[in-house]
Amino acid sequence: MSPRQSRAWPDMETSTRVACAQLSPVVADPEANRGLADRAIRQALVSGAQVIILPELATTGYHLEPSEAADLAEDVQGASITAWVEALRGSTAVVVGGFCERGSDGNIYNSAAMVSSDGVMSVYRKTHLWDQEHRLFVSGAATPPVVDTPWGPVGIAVCYDLFFPEVTRGLALGGARLLAVPTNSPSSKSRMPGSIAPADGIGHTVARSAAYLNRVYVAVCDRHGDERGHAWTARSSIIGPEGEFLAGPVAYNEELLLADCDLADAERKQWDGTTNDAFADRRPELYHEVITTGSA
Repeated sequence: MSPRQSRAWPDMETSTRVACAQLSPVVADPEANRGLADRAIRQALVSGAQVIILPELATTGYHLEPSEAADLAEDVQGASITAWVEALRGSTAVVVGGFCERGSDGNIYNSAAMVSSDGVMSVYRKTHLWDQEHRLFVSGAATPPVVDTPWGPVGIAVCYDLFFPEVTRGLALGGARLLAVPTNSPSSKSRMPGSIAPADGIGHTVARSAAYLNRVYVAVCDRHGDERGHAWTARSSIIGPEGEFLAGPVAYNEELLLADCDLADAERKQWDGTTNDAFADRRPELYHEVITTGSA
């Protein structure tokens, strides 16, 4: 995995180095995936990363059978999350990564954890399940979190969540300066008959729009490779508040994306060159009913 970044590294006192580790998790092989994640985290640390993002379901791969998901699911104290914590020892970085979670209620969730060298900081259970995910997982019932880190507030979402403007706006209104989005993006070119996927590349537009409209940084960490006859778009990217690519997009290979993000920029919601403000100009009293009921 070769590091790739698109701009000169500025003074680290005023910026946060964000890394997206685009991997190819091995389906139904948590031990192999722990090795992949450990290598990626350690390489990101050597590259100076402070926020490191792994793909969705990085512990197990995506195209599981229900019985496999049940057998391979781990709680937050399981071997995979513990290995992420251990990989961070001696650093002040955080990792956000997707895992197949067995909840204390016995349900299986498509989840993302944020961890530091001190342990688990937050766990989020994906609230918007895609296509056949309902066969394996129970939808999360909690709002996506905004977590305080040494580098600033980071919001967590998972893959399809990003396609709901209410999610990204809610995270931004909650103070997030960076949205960390573990992702597995199915390709419309998948060889599996009957597969369903958004048009290849539309995810870039969605992520850029979320960043631009909310004036935040968005880091999408996708996976690559084929898995049980399914292909992936491998759309990892790191995007700035102007909707610009700071790193990526990357497709069809293993790679470590790096970008230096001045997260203080995401505190400023004013559109450049105008007196308008993306948040202050909102009129929630006019469209609150539409958001809550779906009626026009």
